[in-house]
Amino acid sequence: MTVDRQNSVVNNPAPVRVRVAPSPTGDPHVGTAYVALFNLAFARRHGGRFLLRIEDTDRTRFDPRSEQAIFDALRWLGLQWDEGPDIGGPFAPYRQSERVPIYQDHAARLVASGHAYPCFCTPQRLEQMRKEQQARGEAPRYDRHCRYLSPEEVARQRAAGLSEVIRFAVPLEGETSWDDLVRGHVAFQNENLQDAVILKSDGFPTYHLAAVVDDHLMQISHVARAEEWVSSTPLHILMFRAFGWETPRFAHVPLLRNADRSKISKRKNPTSILYYRERGYLPEALINFLAQLGWTMPDGREIFGFEDIVEHFDWTQMTPAGPVFDLKRLDWYNGVYIRKLDDHELARRLQPFVPDPASRTQAVGLPFLERVAPILRERITLLSDAAELLSFFFTPPSDYLPEQLIGKKHDRAETREALLTTCARLRALPDWNAAAILEAVRAVADALGWSVRELFAPTLYVAITGSDRGLPLPESMEILGCDESCRRLEAAAARLENTP
Repeated sequence: MTVDRQNSVVNNPAPVRVRVAPSPTGDPHVGTAYVALFNLAFARRHGGRFLLRIEDTDRTRFDPRSEQAIFDALRWLGLQWDEGPDIGGPFAPYRQSERVPIYQDHAARLVASGHAYPCFCTPQRLEQMRKEQQARGEAPRYDRHCRYLSPEEVARQRAAGLSEVIRFAVPLEGETSWDDLVRGHVAFQNENLQDAVILKSDGFPTYHLAAVVDDHLMQISHVARAEEWVSSTPLHILMFRAFGWETPRFAHVPLLRNADRSKISKRKNPTSILYYRERGYLPEALINFLAQLGWTMPDGREIFGFEDIVEHFDWTQMTPAGPVFDLKRLDWYNGVYIRKLDDHELARRLQPFVPDPASRTQAVGLPFLERVAPILRERITLLSDAAELLSFFFTPPSDYLPEQLIGKKHDRAETREALLTTCARLRALPDWNAAAILEAVRAVADALGWSVRELFAPTLYVAITGSDRGLPLPESMEILGCDESCRRLEAAAARLENTP
């Protein structure tokens, strides 16, 4: 393979095949979407294939609901895979738990070739070893106690029924290096590497063995993953070599970070993709936000879609520095994308977030949401903001105090008169629309000696909506209709009359 640092793939005789491999151990993580986005864009740019592989060999943390959540979350974002557990493909199965015999066979091959060995060390011995190393100021690491057991000793241990794992025997000299498509040349001294466990005592592989075997058998050309795997890459390269396989290209993308530069975690930032869907973020806004965290468009623009990413993406244009996952920035992106939607599309997106108060199971109808879309669009950041802003349309306000209707310059009697005068003027309108309503309110304000601003807020706003601010009032009253608007004004006037 010939590699150009400016273009990642030049004269590559093999097709581009990339993968994302989440573990179903909880809610799907934004980091999974972040890595999947760049893998998919790279595959699409080069006419390649994008695989979804489920790495479910950690049975202690496995959550059976998580796999479907991963499917749903990635599809919601538009990150559709070409091969995977749910759609199949030429290298099925794509769940690692269904491939365990394959890993066991490959582990046995490494043992037979002398590149791996059985280890019978008990958890108690390993813990004691770590404590002694720490007491000496050494970094905890396996001391290779079982690496040099004779075949006879191995047989005795097995005859005694001792539990065993398989460890990879890393070379004790030299270095392992690679040219990372994001980070450039990276090298590790072999003497500092661990003899890592590759097959656990329960017969399941660790990530190291399963990932290497699957990447080879599934013909993965580029392994693009988070930078936390950089320290494991020398081990993986050595395993590829031990099997006699060609090594894929590696690209380690920067980790998403909190504002304090720590790795993004749910203790400081919401990390579940489902959280963002349920809060009313638009998938295209989240895609744009994630893309610009690790990469920039060549022309520097901030707003761009997935097709733009496909057209311009290259691993070498990513910055290795960990980007800060700034929710305020994401909110800004979401607001931009909300304002790009036309009335019908905004209404369609809003529907799941605005329940019909007359039904616990149905959403408000599209015709109503299309009517409010023009006055709502500029006033929401998240789709979930809409329900509270629109609530007064469905239920007349009843929990405000009469005093909230009265402005600073007026008393109870003056406010009551303003409400009734406005109602009378509105009922006389020949046409019911926002412009006519605004002119009627202006005329009432002039006749009473009020300013238009103080008649609107707090008096009319509180009477109509129960709050002294919200959506534009003339447009809201147009949607409410003349009869309902005047009923609310008259009800507010009655409150002022009937309370001391």
